[in-house]
Amino acid sequence: MKFVAIFTSLALLVSAQQQSQVADTGLKISVTTNLVVVDVDVRDKNGKPIEGLTAKDFAVYEDDKAQKINVFEFQRLETDALPAEPEPPPSIKKEVAKAPEAPKPAEAKRAIAPSAPGQIRYKDRRLLVMFFDFSSMPQEDQFRAQASALKFLEGQITAADMVSIMTFTNKLTVVEDFTSDREKLRATIKGFHIGEGSEMSIDGATGDDAEGEDNGAAFTADESEFNVFNTDRKLSALEGAAKMLGSLPEKKALVYFSSGVGKTGLENQSQLKATTNAAVKANVAFYPIDARGLVATAPAGNASSGTARGTGMYGGGAATSQRTKMNDQQETLVTLAGDTGGKALLDNNDLSMGIQQAQKDISSYYILGYYSSNGAMDGKFRRLKVKLNDAKVQAKLSFRTGYFAGKDFKKFNSSEKERQLEEALLLGDPMTDLPLALEVNYFRMGKSTYFVPVALKIPGSTLETVKRGNAEQAEFDFIAQVRDASGKLAGTVRDGIMVKIGGTNAGKLSQRSLEYDSGFTLPPGTYAMKLLARENVSGRMGTFETKFTIPDLAAQSPWLQMSSVVWSNQREAMSAAVANVEKNKKLLASHPLIQDGQKLVPSITRVYRKNQNLYVYLEVYDPGLGEGGKSPDVMASLSFYQNGVKAFQSEAVHVTNLSSARQHAVPVQFELPLAGLKPGKYTCQVNLVDEIGKKFAFSRAPMVLVK
Repeated sequence: MKFVAIFTSLALLVSAQQQSQVADTGLKISVTTNLVVVDVDVRDKNGKPIEGLTAKDFAVYEDDKAQKINVFEFQRLETDALPAEPEPPPSIKKEVAKAPEAPKPAEAKRAIAPSAPGQIRYKDRRLLVMFFDFSSMPQEDQFRAQASALKFLEGQITAADMVSIMTFTNKLTVVEDFTSDREKLRATIKGFHIGEGSEMSIDGATGDDAEGEDNGAAFTADESEFNVFNTDRKLSALEGAAKMLGSLPEKKALVYFSSGVGKTGLENQSQLKATTNAAVKANVAFYPIDARGLVATAPAGNASSGTARGTGMYGGGAATSQRTKMNDQQETLVTLAGDTGGKALLDNNDLSMGIQQAQKDISSYYILGYYSSNGAMDGKFRRLKVKLNDAKVQAKLSFRTGYFAGKDFKKFNSSEKERQLEEALLLGDPMTDLPLALEVNYFRMGKSTYFVPVALKIPGSTLETVKRGNAEQAEFDFIAQVRDASGKLAGTVRDGIMVKIGGTNAGKLSQRSLEYDSGFTLPPGTYAMKLLARENVSGRMGTFETKFTIPDLAAQSPWLQMSSVVWSNQREAMSAAVANVEKNKKLLASHPLIQDGQKLVPSITRVYRKNQNLYVYLEVYDPGLGEGGKSPDVMASLSFYQNGVKAFQSEAVHVTNLSSARQHAVPVQFELPLAGLKPGKYTCQVNLVDEIGKKFAFSRAPMVLVK
């Protein structure tokens, strides 16, 4: 599958610019109509719910203006567990045994039935969601999670509880909508296909030969990039579940069974914040449960894995790495719970206690709804305040602090659109309506100057276009900021692009991706980038945050100095660019990824097909020179590893020419057909040897090959 490339002029802006200041607006919730629903928890000084209040006892204010309460309900929730159901007679047991299994996730077509605005469907009911993340749990943890759910249903569920069941393997599936039928829930959970999705649970290999597991192979794959995408997929599934529950005005608790959710740094922060914000908006509290239970980590590893290779187990490195990895996985669970008002159950073998904690925390509360007196769809933040009219009642009230009013993007004027971009970039709340994938590379231009190309990919299936003659047209705005380690603004970029897609490509946009390219010139250092993209037909926006480091490649080193490695499956003629932008000829002439009018398009997601070619490009700096100091000799080859075993080795090539555009740089490039490799997951390694300077270097990257 080819990708349509969007190429923009390279904005090399390094001067700091003033930023518009945006006040901290607090919590945001989405409102699709002018009916605003607020759940209010009222407790006395002992922490017990206060019952018997009426609508007249409450006063609701929006931006300090009193509102008329139109919807009022008190949810009285029982706390006594139902008695365990007796064992059915043998005849019934036989009938139950013949009952069909719960549908596989791929076959299930259920969904959470939404409520109409103002409708309280589940009167005096406690809504619990059991979310089983099979993609993160190995088989033994899946058994443990299943057993704890059945234990809860057997003797801990109350008459007020309504339970929904969701699963995640390669997609989010609602297996069971909210129901109080214990037998139905038990049959669904017993029907789980244990082991399904467990192969997707990545153990997070470090790539460190001194600490990795000794499985007889001489190579350990660095799968950090796959962990980034897998973590984002898990968090995105939780975000989707929260949004699905958003139409129900009642409080909801989502019990998340997993074996921890690892993260690799700043890359996952946008999705993590988006997930917690979506849950808060939907009034969903996360209760993560670590299905591994209480784990005693042995210094040399447990019996299910090989002993650490090298000296890691003797110096404590392996044990430290193992403990740090588990702490990172549990930290994400604690963050999900803490930011949504829930609690995480860690290091406990009685997993049902986590469900009981969610059950306990949702006690009796009030549902208040009003039609806002401010009908303006201006998109501004509106502050909420709820209080009791009788000041003598000593009570603690918990409720949301406000919401953003809706606004039709098509009614925005140009200044409002620009302000929306600036505010969205500065606010901590990330935008995830437009999914993005981003890659940052670096190439040395001078002794202390580096060109940093940025490639951003947007799935075509998420875009909306308008018809203009015989072509489809889409319009985008991009804004990005790069800050150094001290937080100082180091570079900005601001682009507006018109994309025209004509001919047969217009109808296939949903099967393609659009790629936007820009770049910065920066000195060596550590940086953080935040990029915001907006599609201007629907107004959907997406943000991507990442942290990257530019090493000082001019410094003395015992290793061969090299740029980042660009992996690609496509070369695109510059004349085929679909974006109408002005191209800076001087910048294009020095762009390392453009040669002979062809641009190398980075493959951000590293997924390739057998009928494609693999293109690899990098640069080697300050090699040894022979023949009067003019000719280098760099030997380069490609290796492919699968399951720790070398699956393919390319022929070695000798590069003996210096770059004409960059001083003391040797361009190294490969073009390799992938038809000879079997589909599967690989780790690619570039091997470099400076024959004259007697130095070497290598770089690894994961890839997936499909049919």
